[in-house]
Amino acid sequence: MKLGLQLGYWAAQPPTNHAELVAAAEEAGFDTVFTAEAWGSDAYTPLAWLGRETRRLRLGTSVVQLSARTPTACAMAALTLDHLSGGRHILGLGVSGPQVVEGWYGQRFAKPLARTREYIDILRQVWAREAPVTSAGPHYPLPLSGEGTTGLGKALKPIVHPLRADIPIMLGAEGPKNIALAAEICDGWLPIFYSPRLAPMYNEWLDEGFARPCARRSREDFEICATAQVMVTDDRAATMAAVKPFLALYMGGMGAEGTNFHADVYRRMGYAEVVDDVTRLFRSGCKDEAAAIIPDEAVDDSAIIGDLNYVRAQIPVWEAAGVTMMVVTAGSAAQIRDLADLV
Repeated sequence: MKLGLQLGYWAAQPPTNHAELVAAAEEAGFDTVFTAEAWGSDAYTPLAWLGRETRRLRLGTSVVQLSARTPTACAMAALTLDHLSGGRHILGLGVSGPQVVEGWYGQRFAKPLARTREYIDILRQVWAREAPVTSAGPHYPLPLSGEGTTGLGKALKPIVHPLRADIPIMLGAEGPKNIALAAEICDGWLPIFYSPRLAPMYNEWLDEGFARPCARRSREDFEICATAQVMVTDDRAATMAAVKPFLALYMGGMGAEGTNFHADVYRRMGYAEVVDDVTRLFRSGCKDEAAAIIPDEAVDDSAIIGDLNYVRAQIPVWEAAGVTMMVVTAGSAAQIRDLADLV
């Protein structure tokens, strides 16, 4: 089992201790540090800024949003960071949701699976640098031609020779078809609310992707880097209560009311009625009440919270379920060292 540090995206102000956390993670033997983006800070700038002081940690995005960059712009950012880090970059991608894609980026959300496949094909063409990059579309046609264009577009290869012709790609996926796609065309999966209890269901979806004719990986060399709230505490009830507002936001407030992929994850876990009630309360402004009705079992399904012996016993459960890396958050260097000692 490997450990990853999730720095996430910034809140209202830039964090002040991320450099300390990254240094502690490198010293403690963590495998990867991840950054994220929503509709505030971007993922690449902090990752490059913080990664410059590291020598061993892999530098991952978990995740960058497809609609934030054209495929070639994303490929350029990835190959640049891969050079700067000496081949330590992991590109974690996600489609986000229609509320953000259409409301923030001004892009169309339709056909996310087809868009992801086409996007990743272009990324790999750029990095392989075997020929000028072309795509028949329909989502990212290159060169662009037709009505409204000059007709002068030219297929190009990147000026910079990529350090690696095949930078690892991981997909942030939550639904069955997207998880199968990750297994088929990517090098890893980045689940945000992973539940070991549902491993047989996840494995069925992953196996569907692995079985496809052109699958890149098998279960033996595919990474599952699962976000995991791992909290060592003697006051389990209070810590559970502190986590529930975060779950209420994702369960009830992320995305459009009828299209919330995070909520769908908890529906699959068996909490459909809870999701409906949390959504109703959260969207009516009763956020504290929404958090309060989330049962402890829903927290337990995707987190490890308890005393030292409990946490130590649960980590092998996640590993047995197929998780190859636990992606954790931490507020201090001491927490990072404690987590490293557990694993």
